[in-house]
Amino acid sequence: MSAVASNVQTQDIVQDIILDEVFPHATETIWKALTSAQLIARWLMPPTGFAAIEGNTFTFQTTPGGNWDGVIHCRVLEVVPNRRLVYAWKGGDERNTGYGAPLDTVVTWSLTPVEAGTRIRLVHAGFVMPRNESAYTVMSGGWKKVVRKLDEISGEE
Repeated sequence: MSAVASNVQTQDIVQDIILDEVFPHATETIWKALTSAQLIARWLMPPTGFAAIEGNTFTFQTTPGGNWDGVIHCRVLEVVPNRRLVYAWKGGDERNTGYGAPLDTVVTWSLTPVEAGTRIRLVHAGFVMPRNESAYTVMSGGWKKVVRKLDEISGEE
């Protein structure tokens, strides 16, 4: 039996976190907050090695758990200035269940100018259930707070 066939039989369910908001800020202002390491540190967490350049790798450090060191490994996949930023978001350890279980996901920020400012759409895609249920639950609430902070920081610029 091939690996593909066995994966189909396990019936893993993949879920995404999707947030869609309109902020009263210029697209360029929000883009600056999304792509400046100093500003990312204020609305998300401090990145190490971040640059909005396709192929660039960077990390975030969060709370370690079990066999996981808390490092989130990221790689910039796509950059369309003032429109779209996509990066891989990987972490966890195979020996962990629950918090710190292996996570291999993609974060996509899409910006669209609208009359009231900018529509921001965040999609954090690829949570494999039930393995990533803990991360999905925590991050579903977490991203809502992060997006509110992004709005606040964009308003200061």
